[in-house]
Amino acid sequence: MNQVKGHRIMTVDPGSIGEELELEPGDYVISINGNQIEDIFDYEYYVDSPSLIMEVRKADGEEWELEIENDYEDLGLTFENGLMSEYRSCCNKCIFCFIDQMPPGMRETLYFKDDDSRLSFLQGNYITLTNMKDKDIDRIIKFHLAPINISVHTTNPDLRCRMLHNRFAGEALKKIDRLFQAGTPMNGQIVLCKGFNDGLELERTIKDLEKYVPCMESLSVVPVGLSKYRDGLEPLEPFTKEDACQVIDIIERWQKIIYKKHGIHFVHASDEFYLLAGRQLPEEERYDGYIQLENGVGMTRLMTEEVCQALKEAEGDGRTEELSIATGVLPASHIKIYVEQIMNKFPGLHVHVYPIINYFFGESITVAGLITGQDLISQLKGKPLGSRLLLPECMFRSGEEVFLDDITREEVQNALQVPVNIVKSSGQDFVNTVLNPEWGENQSSYEGYELNDINSEGELYE
Repeated sequence: MNQVKGHRIMTVDPGSIGEELELEPGDYVISINGNQIEDIFDYEYYVDSPSLIMEVRKADGEEWELEIENDYEDLGLTFENGLMSEYRSCCNKCIFCFIDQMPPGMRETLYFKDDDSRLSFLQGNYITLTNMKDKDIDRIIKFHLAPINISVHTTNPDLRCRMLHNRFAGEALKKIDRLFQAGTPMNGQIVLCKGFNDGLELERTIKDLEKYVPCMESLSVVPVGLSKYRDGLEPLEPFTKEDACQVIDIIERWQKIIYKKHGIHFVHASDEFYLLAGRQLPEEERYDGYIQLENGVGMTRLMTEEVCQALKEAEGDGRTEELSIATGVLPASHIKIYVEQIMNKFPGLHVHVYPIINYFFGESITVAGLITGQDLISQLKGKPLGSRLLLPECMFRSGEEVFLDDITREEVQNALQVPVNIVKSSGQDFVNTVLNPEWGENQSSYEGYELNDINSEGELYE
């Protein structure tokens, strides 16, 4: 049987233009204004019009040509594949790829490496540009897609080829020039590997990328994540406290130079470097509006400010409760500070904070987002947990109550014999959930990790 061309409609919104046109699930959109639809960006570009002609093949095979007056409105159609195209897999074999460091036996989706430029606009993924053709750059410019998030890592072409294990990786950097010439807003990322792209190479990369400011709005520098599953991979060393201090010194020196020239700080070290170095976090103003929060840049500072504001607004009372919070080793010190502030205002509360050591991936993995259900259960059994256990949303798969190792929230509750509250990421939600057992359950949704939070480098965002 020949495969039907076009894109299959999954749902039609009630009361939408699509329903008025008698479009139904199972129908196929073939073309718009004579243009074949490659993916969601083509569709949205051609639909964004006062009028259009759409070719449709009905589920029974009948072909329709619809003249639509929609005055820039959405048609109310949802397609079977949200991207309206297959995901593009990564063609690199980066020395720092976290997916290559995953243990065997996990769900299949966690081993998929994407390097799809379209996900940069839809989900904020960072891409290496090695998977892109000139046609892809043309479409970005034509459709005015922005911002594009680029995994630069280094501007040394030879070093980039080595780090990505791709002989075209250095040449791919020239695509940044085309995006810059078109005025396409960009963000950059450097996954820093000790002995490779740090030190003088980091200096070079920041200097080279400065010429794209302010079109390139920000550049984050995050440390490589090293699991215990690195047999057969390039030997990499974890950063020490002294290393982290050197990285911060380089970045903060460049922040001063670039701020003086352009009025933004541009380059930012991730929170992990500051926590490892034992350095004070930058003041809020230095994050330029928290552009790279999802990359672990400024999350701790923002949380600190939000907790402080939430506590100012909260009214102290005589409530009493014992409860517990589990998190990663890295953020635990700041969580303890927030808890102490809450208990000072509400002395009837007694909150335990438990840093969970990551035995599943290895003890060098210290972020909360990679904690598994089995590590939680084994380390919290027998501990005083009080009336409930609070866990950050980043431990869970997006839209679900499932940990990376497929253990569920319910299984953790049963094993530990305590209710589990999922805490959203803001400081306001943190304070409210500590103070109110019903708060987290009354929120409509939460966002945890998902497949595409493990980006083209395999780095799972904090």
